[in-house]
Amino acid sequence: MDSSEHGSSKSSTGEASAGTLPPGLTEEEAEEIQVELTKVEDEIQTLRQVIVVKERHAAELKRRLGIGPLSEIKQNLTKGWHEVQCSNAYLTASATLEEIGRSDAYKRTQETLSQAGHMTSAAFSSVGSAIRNRFGEMRALPYSNSGNSPSFKSFEDKVENMKYKVMGRSNGESDHSPTSNNAPF
Repeated sequence: MDSSEHGSSKSSTGEASAGTLPPGLTEEEAEEIQVELTKVEDEIQTLRQVIVVKERHAAELKRRLGIGPLSEIKQNLTKGWHEVQCSNAYLTASATLEEIGRSDAYKRTQETLSQAGHMTSAAFSSVGSAIRNRFGEMRALPYSNSGNSPSFKSFEDKVENMKYKVMGRSNGESDHSPTSNNAPF
């Protein structure tokens, strides 16, 4: 093929083919390479157009099958998660974590954190008891009418609810609702 078939002697980069040639390349070789480059670029453009048509067709088929974007995302996530679980990195990390879980250092750390949690729970319990006792004292004061006011009872119920949410019920407590009017303090 000669350059007359392309109607121009310019390449896709806009440089004239008669201009400076790379060392070791004749004008005829440059022209052949230019022709091949033009063909490849045309094929790329054609393939892009084919992909657009195929994507539209696939979207239409999915619509007809009732596959919506959410189910497609779910399917993609499931497939992706499966690929992650089968990957060497995931398998290596899982094996490493299992080894760490069996190590003495991990077990000691777990025991220490468990003890810290129990101590923290005991500290919160002590603070809660002190607050409960103080509110009990406030309620028992003869000159204070606040112990019987609706706002005090509401506050009392909220504190008791919070205690049950944080601490749970102890073994000796009854199963009455913490929001009932006969709260323990």
